Amino acid sequence: MPTKPFQVTLNFTVRTYDIDFVGIVSNIVYVRWLEDLRLQALAKFFPLDTAMQELGIAPVLLRTEIDYKQPVRLFDPLIGTLWAAEIGRVRQVLQAEFTVNGELRAAARQTTCFIDLATGRPQPTPAVLREQAVGQPES
Repeated sequence: MPTKPFQVTLNFTVRTYDIDFVGIVSNIVYVRWLEDLRLQALAKFFPLDTAMQELGIAPVLLRTEIDYKQPVRLFDPLIGTLWAAEIGRVRQVLQAEFTVNGELRAAARQTTCFIDLATGRPQPTPAVLREQAVGQPES
């Protein structure tokens, strides 16, 4: 399967504290899993220590949308995949999918940007990210 720009994949273990009273994963858990995926992508492609210490910027989340397709239950072998759908001048759009045995269970979209740590104002997408996005294969 061809990779998408900045793609990362994580295996998730559904824990007893992730499920609600009817035995399915609570909606809020997906937000935590999206953060795990986003931090994994940053660690792999644009480490936070580089961004924050050398450039004085930090990533912030502007919007999260999640479409819940099918429930995820305790013991389901869940795989999460996240990639950059768009790398704009200031904003980035990330997409994610959560699957069990190849079946889509949830799809998500997040809008992010970088802010200047001193002023709190949005900053242009770092050139290194824009350059990496151009050089990565698309499916």
